[in-house]
Amino acid sequence: MRTRGFEIVTAYEGQGIHLPVRKTASSAGYDIESAADMDIVPGKVTLIPTGLKAYMEGDEYLGIYIRSSMAIKHGIILINSIGIIDSDYYDNEDNEGHIMVAVYNTGKEPFHVAKGDRVAQGIFQKYGKTDDDRAEGKRTGGVGSTGK
Repeated sequence: MRTRGFEIVTAYEGQGIHLPVRKTASSAGYDIESAADMDIVPGKVTLIPTGLKAYMEGDEYLGIYIRSSMAIKHGIILINSIGIIDSDYYDNEDNEGHIMVAVYNTGKEPFHVAKGDRVAQGIFQKYGKTDDDRAEGKRTGGVGSTGK
C-alpha cells in the first residue's frame, strides 16, 4: 500500500523528469526541479512547471518552499509564501495534479532557470481538524477550484 510519494504527470512522461529526492538523511525537504527552461522576469509572476504530482494520506498536505539559495542570492520568492498541495489535488480532472511553482522576481534582472535546476523543496506534513469540522465534498478542479 502506498502512503506518500511523487509521480510524473502524463504530459511529461518520457521527458527526463526526475522524481524528488532528499539530499541527506536529515533533510526535511524533497528537492523539486524545473521541467523546462525559462526566464523569471522581474516584477512578474511566473509558473515553473515541475512535471510532477504528489499523492499522500488524507490528513496530509505537501508544503512547497522556495530554495533558500534562489531567494537569498537572486531575490526569487514564492508569490504565495508557501504553496499548499492538498491530498485531493492529486489526479484532479483539470490538470492531473500537476505541481507548478509560482515565483516572483524581486530583482532588476531576469533570472534563468534551466530544466533540471532545483527550484523548490516539498515537505509532507500532517494537519489537524477542529472537533466541529464539517468539510464535505471532493475537489473537482485544479488550482483555485475550492474557492469557486
